[in-house]
Amino acid sequence: MNIEQALGQLAADFSTHSDSPRLDAELLLCRVLDRPRSYLYTWPERELNSEQQAQLESLAERRRRGEPIAHILGEREFWSLPLKISSATLIPRPETELLVETALAHIQPGHPATIADLGTGSGAIALALASERPLSRIVAVEQSPEALAIAQANARQLGLDNIVFRHGSWFAPLNGQRFDLILSNPPYLREDDPHLQQGDVRHEPRTALVSGADGLDDLRTIIRQAPAHLLPGGWLILEHGYDQGAAVAALLQAAGFSEVAELKDLQGHDRVGIGRWMPEVGV
Repeated sequence: MNIEQALGQLAADFSTHSDSPRLDAELLLCRVLDRPRSYLYTWPERELNSEQQAQLESLAERRRRGEPIAHILGEREFWSLPLKISSATLIPRPETELLVETALAHIQPGHPATIADLGTGSGAIALALASERPLSRIVAVEQSPEALAIAQANARQLGLDNIVFRHGSWFAPLNGQRFDLILSNPPYLREDDPHLQQGDVRHEPRTALVSGADGLDDLRTIIRQAPAHLLPGGWLILEHGYDQGAAVAALLQAAGFSEVAELKDLQGHDRVGIGRWMPEVGV
């Protein structure tokens, strides 16, 4: 079997349970061959030896059973950064890059901002910000020891040293610290959300996905407690579900935030809520 044949066969195999069957096939082949994706199309006639075919079949079977590609490979790219991933962390998704873009728009280059990333998981958001704003000091908080270890390993691998990691839930380990910017991609699915039974989500940690009957429990907690940890004029930036924009905006306003706004993702859904803490305006 050559590369072109293997790609075609795997893409067909994965088509019934993957949104990106061709990409899945390419990534598995790249792992087996230890080559970049460009190699697959430069040398499509290259034959796989028996050992490579056996390894490929083993990985392909895991994908056929529904295991996420990121878990099979143990890595995922986010913001052009290669990140280690495990079943203890959420798989970073493209829509979360809007959270990073929004944060960067509120951190001037060359300004040594203080930032808190709550529920850092694999560290994707914090590491993206650390790479783009090297003068900033970032505190990344995570309650899962396994996920925290992954985030710390990613920081070491990327050589980013402007981050400190804290173990705990939301603001608990921050000891009264105040920040220029706080951001989070917290759990926001409802307990009965049908997405929990679909695709890669089935293999991700439920505690990183579900937040009460309406999906807003953790967002309520963060919004309520954030003012005690923001500097005057500081920003709170939150990712939320596609249908939670109005609810999150209302929570921010009720907590006394000003300049509240909702930002849309590439599908046109409200995805990121922001608010500014101005003590002379807030309550």
